Amino acid sequence: MNKRQKSFSSIMKAIMYVFVVFTFALLLWIIGSVVLQGIPKLTKEMFSLVFTTENLSMLPSIINTLTVIVITLAISIPIGLFTAIYLVEYAPRGSKFVKVVRMATETLQGIPSIVFGLFGYIFFVRVVGLGYSILAGTFTLTIMVLPLIIRATEEALIAVDDKLRQASYGLGARKLRTVFNVVLPPAMNGIISGIILAIGRIFGETAALQFTAGTFEQIAKPTQQGSTLAVFMYNLTAEGRHTKEAYASAFVLLLFVILINWLASRLGSRIGGINE
Repeated sequence: MNKRQKSFSSIMKAIMYVFVVFTFALLLWIIGSVVLQGIPKLTKEMFSLVFTTENLSMLPSIINTLTVIVITLAISIPIGLFTAIYLVEYAPRGSKFVKVVRMATETLQGIPSIVFGLFGYIFFVRVVGLGYSILAGTFTLTIMVLPLIIRATEEALIAVDDKLRQASYGLGARKLRTVFNVVLPPAMNGIISGIILAIGRIFGETAALQFTAGTFEQIAKPTQQGSTLAVFMYNLTAEGRHTKEAYASAFVLLLFVILINWLASRLGSRIGGINE
């Protein structure tokens, strides 16, 4: 390596370090701002079962958020998982159908959430007749996160070595048994990563849910309207009178995201350890 190459390498390394430090500092600044301004405003009243204009309780929104996540994942994970399995394991490689499905999933990933919200409002709220409800919101979110889960699962399955499949077939195992007992276990870490990303998108979604699930602050049944924690935080900020309470709800939202990411990472590590 000559002097010119060494100088270029040193410059690129310095630029890389600068961007790493900048990214880390930006993350710390965002988290620190939320923590420092959110914790002092947390009160017992903000965790009351019933929301009022006096207590500004976020507990109904927290419960609604968990309901939306559970229902959305219960619908999207099986559909996304089996779709990816079909595309990778059963569909002929290089077929036009597979190319069309992949193009569709990639296109759906780039569509703004407000477009999904408008579609959900027209189709689920008005045409299907669900009205503003948790169900209308979860069906809309299912369409939003399906491409994410499909692509993550597909990439995880593709990354599995074909030698494992061939060895399974050589031992007399059938296609279905090979997929579930040989291919899926080593791909679980990638699949869980896709699910984590889907949960993160559900947690932070506002536009699509405002059009479908509504903004009413109550502990909602699936057929009733109710706001999630992100929508609740947006409403507080939009009013301009409860900025401190919005920071408190942002802190709780941040805690939930960190907790779920940690649990999912632990689950992925445990599954990976079992597979090894």
